[in-house]
Amino acid sequence: MFRWIISKFIASKKTNKMANITLGGAPVETIGNLPSVGSKAPKFKLTGTDLSEKSTNDYKGSRLVLSIFPSVGTGVCAQSIRTFNKKASELENTKVLCISKDLPFAMASFCGAEGIENVESLSDYKTGDFGKAYGLTIKNGAFETLLSRC
Repeated sequence: MFRWIISKFIASKKTNKMANITLGGAPVETIGNLPSVGSKAPKFKLTGTDLSEKSTNDYKGSRLVLSIFPSVGTGVCAQSIRTFNKKASELENTKVLCISKDLPFAMASFCGAEGIENVESLSDYKTGDFGKAYGLTIKNGAFETLLSRC
């Protein structure tokens, strides 16, 4: 179990509203509520850059940091991976998972070109179940069906 730290998002615990976010100055919604701070994170199955299946069970015994973003093809998302890669080398018993709906090939190419070795890139491209379970799939706007940054 790990605790959620959510920033830059507005989520109401008292109503059944969707999470409201802003992308490029435009308001958009996710398909559900973001998990509340301190709640147990839903289990997941994602795809690694080598096309292997990765699940919650693969990380038992480690603390997890989930860096979730729309696409490595955007400047902000790419910079977040670079930043987490630098910080991850300083963390004990902690794995940093960078998660998007990008194809594993694109993520592997980016990480190889950038020398990213301290984080693990995972994709929700096959089923979208991760985004649904966590309430992070963007419901409308230009990034519709991608994962919200958090």
